[in-house]
This record gives sequence, structure tokens and C-alpha cells, in this order.
Amino acid sequence: MNRTEFIIATAVILFVAFSLGWFASWLINRFTRVTKAEVGELDRMAQALHEAEETRDQAITYLQQREAEITNQLSQTEAELRAAMDGLRDARREAEEMRSYIERENQNQ
Repeated sequence: MNRTEFIIATAVILFVAFSLGWFASWLINRFTRVTKAEVGELDRMAQALHEAEETRDQAITYLQQREAEITNQLSQTEAELRAAMDGLRDARREAEEMRSYIERENQNQ
């Protein structure tokens, strides 16, 4: 094999290797390419996710507001209960004082 034949054989081998590489790259690109339908589906999924996040945020806000309202009502109810218990305690003490007074007056007569 002389020099010219060697150069031609090397060139042919390199061209075949390049062609196989290019063809393999084209095949990989062809099979992994994202279609318009897939992009549309991804857009719909992103929109649905966004709406779900907004709904979740609204629900969290609503629950926080309800919790604050219920906590406020509980505090008011507890304050009213304490006031009622204090009033009942005073009324019982006053009734006991009145009984004692009446008993003392009845004994003095």
C-alpha cells in the first residue's frame, strides 16, 4: 500500500466515522425532541399548578382569618365566663351575708 492509497483509505474511514456520528446524533435528536403537543400539555399542567397554588393560598388565608375570629370569640367568651363567675360568687356571698343577718335578727328577737 503506497502513500496515496493510505491517505485515501484514511479519508474514507474518517468520512464513514463522521457520517455514522452525524446519523447517530440525528437519531437521538429525532427521538428526544419535544413536540408541540407535549409543550402544550406542559403549559396546561403549569397553568393547573398555578391555579392550585392560588387556591391553596386562598384556603390558607381563609383558615388564618377563621382561626383569628374563633380565637377572638373564645377570648370574649372566657372573659364573659369570668365576669359571670365573679358575679355569681358575689351574689352567693351577699346571700350568705343576708342569711346570717336574718338569723342574727331572728335570734335577737
